[in-house]
Amino acid sequence: MSVRNRLSIVASVAAMMLAACSDSTTPAASSGGTPGNPDSGKTPTSDSGTPDGNKLDIIQTAAGAGTFKTLAELLTAADLVDTLKGAGPFTVLAPTDEAFAKLPAALVTALKDPANKALLKQILTYHVIGASVLAADVVKLTKAASIEGENLNISVADGKVVINKSTTSPAVVNNANVTATDIKATNGVIHVIDTVLASDIALLNLPTAIGSKDIVDTAVASSTAPTNPEFKTLVAALKSETLVDTLKGPGPFTVFAPTDAAFAKLTLNSENLPAKPALGPTLLYHVVPGIVGSAAVGALDGKDVVTVGKKTFKVKVMGTDVFLTDGSSPANDVKVIKTDIATKNGLIHVIDTVLTPPKS
Repeated sequence: MSVRNRLSIVASVAAMMLAACSDSTTPAASSGGTPGNPDSGKTPTSDSGTPDGNKLDIIQTAAGAGTFKTLAELLTAADLVDTLKGAGPFTVLAPTDEAFAKLPAALVTALKDPANKALLKQILTYHVIGASVLAADVVKLTKAASIEGENLNISVADGKVVINKSTTSPAVVNNANVTATDIKATNGVIHVIDTVLASDIALLNLPTAIGSKDIVDTAVASSTAPTNPEFKTLVAALKSETLVDTLKGPGPFTVFAPTDAAFAKLTLNSENLPAKPALGPTLLYHVVPGIVGSAAVGALDGKDVVTVGKKTFKVKVMGTDVFLTDGSSPANDVKVIKTDIATKNGLIHVIDTVLTPPKS
């Protein structure tokens, strides 16, 4: 699976997304505004309405459509109604009620909980661009900056527009088809989508809203799986080196996790691990601070990645394959074989060989 793909989350996110905006990326706010505050520096829209005679703002226009009841309810819960009744201009990618119905009911209920208000706001603002972008302009873009801060990826093929096209996102989010366009309001425009969008950061935070496992518990669950257990040796090593509490901490962390087969290349298994602290530095060499999703890893081609132990390795991209390397020899390259296993305190990428930290 390509590490360039976006996050693969099961019904569930990162601060370290390193994708740079290209020339075909819209600004987070129109000229004069500030990112995260789309109302600043804006000139209010005239009361004369839109060219087609609509005198309703985005909120009023959506309410009148009758197909955005869930969106309206969530905007109210997130205290975003006044924002989207502001001067704008905004472009809203509006999920229908049917789009929200794709989400697990427990998740929608959790998002309405005041305790998850910040996460709900993060998700909803990811559907808003701080500029007016009509359909004719959308098809010329590959990315657009949401007011949430992360990019929306735009794909156009056979006359169809898809937002956040991905082969790894769960069916309930992203891969959103634009089903109606250019619904104009006095303070912007609405495009209708058939699936809810979620940014990388939000995807990682979603499990927290409904309960999920941390990195260690995720690895433990895999190690005890009745079929194809992957991390039995890794879990034993973490316990042996007393690193369990570290990786159960708030993080966030990105762990490049060697499989049991990877440890077997070193003739190691859960029963014959060396005494502490022999493996400690090696295990920490597999842990990177922060969230480094697959898209970000792919963007690091040829660059150093700094681990929590302050040592570095490089990323090497060859076609659709991604390797971690010390640069000494292709024989030492470590292949990433699975990506973006989301946990409530970070990500796991699976590798086929144990990384060896530099001695210096």
